[in-house]
Amino acid sequence: MATDEYVVDFPALWVVPEWIEQHCVVPDGFRKGEPFTLYDWQLWCTVNHYRIRPGAQTGQLATSFSNRRSQVVAPQKTGKGPWTAGLAAAEGVGPVVFAGWSRGGEVYDCRDWGCGCGWLYEYERGDPMGRPWPTPLIQITAFSEDQTDNIFRPLQSMIRNGPLGELMRVGEQFIRLPGEGRIDVVTSSAQSRLGNPVTCCFQDEVGLWTAENKMTRVADTQRRGLAGMGGRAIETTNAWDPSENSVAQRTAESKAKDIFRFRRKAPGSWSYANKADRRRIHRYVYAGSTHVDLDAIEAEAAELLETDPAQAERFFGNRVVAGTGAWLNRDTWDARCERRVVEAGIPVVLGFDGSDVDDWTAIRAETLDGYQFTPTYGPDDQPTIWNPADHGGQVPRLEVDAAVDHLMTRYRVVRMYCDPPYWESEVDAWADRFGDKVVVRWYTQRVAQMHAAAERLLTDVTKKDSPFHHDGCPITGTHVANARKAARPSDRYVLRKAAPTQKIDAAVTSILAHEAAGDAIAAGAARESDHYVWTD
Repeated sequence: MATDEYVVDFPALWVVPEWIEQHCVVPDGFRKGEPFTLYDWQLWCTVNHYRIRPGAQTGQLATSFSNRRSQVVAPQKTGKGPWTAGLAAAEGVGPVVFAGWSRGGEVYDCRDWGCGCGWLYEYERGDPMGRPWPTPLIQITAFSEDQTDNIFRPLQSMIRNGPLGELMRVGEQFIRLPGEGRIDVVTSSAQSRLGNPVTCCFQDEVGLWTAENKMTRVADTQRRGLAGMGGRAIETTNAWDPSENSVAQRTAESKAKDIFRFRRKAPGSWSYANKADRRRIHRYVYAGSTHVDLDAIEAEAAELLETDPAQAERFFGNRVVAGTGAWLNRDTWDARCERRVVEAGIPVVLGFDGSDVDDWTAIRAETLDGYQFTPTYGPDDQPTIWNPADHGGQVPRLEVDAAVDHLMTRYRVVRMYCDPPYWESEVDAWADRFGDKVVVRWYTQRVAQMHAAAERLLTDVTKKDSPFHHDGCPITGTHVANARKAARPSDRYVLRKAAPTQKIDAAVTSILAHEAAGDAIAAGAARESDHYVWTD
């Protein structure tokens, strides 16, 4: 573990991890009953969850914290359950509510809050101070009872075998807390407690929470309850299948800036199918979890690879990998991100895929040395991706037309491949305006051609010595992850959506742009690499 990986340069309730290590014990195994010491990654996540805003004021609840909620994505057996159990104990009877800034010398004394362990914590000047909730109501939530046991079982053990037994009373489905507080277990089959005025929710295995199993509604309902009480939530999960549009995926892709996210990602160039690379991946994603036997992890992963390689890579490699039929691994795509500035006047190609009222419309560009990006247009530099839902339910055709004009003027567009359906008139007008040698109708429903184009981009993304890179456009990354192979005769495929509500349009335009670039180069288009300016 790199010593400079976790640098804390912000105010936080340090009293919380100190309280956990003083009051919680190892829940099972050969060290059962010994003091529970947080691993580096657990401490990092704890401190970030209890990070205090510099301007926080006494009396503020959730708004005193920098992060409204947290998400921790980690592989099997890293210690997510015991760590979350320690946080649940702290939320039940520990100093997790911001209680102002220390002037120096103030003390958190357990005896003031009914705990007879005698522990004291002295604050330094400028430290944020904490106090317990007066009436905490905490929910440990998962799709099934077996999954709630990931947290609830180690919490029960921590209470029974440590000093918390004098404050917390353990039941089979709930834990009683002082002041009529409770810690409840909630599953998909026992949702009657939803809507309660909760102060904290622990949502486990949210990679399995989807609209289909109604757990998306559970997450939304809990968050509304938390908002009313000034409470916060913590999500824990293995890496998710991007075809399922889970709660985990929505959180990871949310634009909200007040969510702390933690997921250790090994380099995408390391192949999980390769045993040596797989070992390196395991060492990377399990770093810090010293109880883990990597030989045992390798044995389990190798066996699972025989029947479900995507699941093995998600569970043990901590990678967001789609299930059967996935076109391109999201982490492999993300590993090709290398942002740079493309100057005006540079020769580029464009890919265009249009829709009307349902799917998205997008334009992707690519330079002739293999850098692909989502260009911008207009005085506000808007990205050339349009979601009909953002425009009253229909793609703004005049804006798209203006964007094409802008790109044709800004760059030296040597070729533009357009999928014509729904946009035949516009594509005809562009061909007339800019020349039919530049604007080319490229029908994606042609199986042989589309299969070859998809395979070309797939190959250039995955091969190690490829010059292909891209700008990291998050919408394009999501659409790439949503794409699935739909089998066609002669061992060919075209792309389809992973689910009806998920979109792949930006992935299609990436394929069109890359195909246009390859064809333009083959036709002898000049390169002008001296105009490319790299950025950090």
